[in-house]
Amino acid sequence: MRTIVLLLFSNIFMTIAWYGHLKHQNVPLWKAIALSWGIAFFEYCLQVPANRYGYISGLSAFQLKIIQEAITLVVFVAFALLYLHEPMHWKYLLSFICLMGAVYFAFMK
Repeated sequence: MRTIVLLLFSNIFMTIAWYGHLKHQNVPLWKAIALSWGIAFFEYCLQVPANRYGYISGLSAFQLKIIQEAITLVVFVAFALLYLHEPMHWKYLLSFICLMGAVYFAFMK
């Protein structure tokens, strides 16, 4: 559970760092890059321990990556809808379902 919580917060920072500047296009690109790097530092401070704890607890690197991508997608969808006010399209929903299927198959025994 610790791994999941750390990955969740890591991905929140990552999404803000990577996509938060899209709403503020009047900011010079170099400033957006510098700010994104500053925010991404906190992502790494959470991502590295999350992967370490998950690996030590028995998750494979493949499973960790798939969990991370699933969390990234959930966080990004919320961010895109609530912050960027992007519309949800049926093809995005179907893509999301396919990716969640990948998570299922990665952990299937």
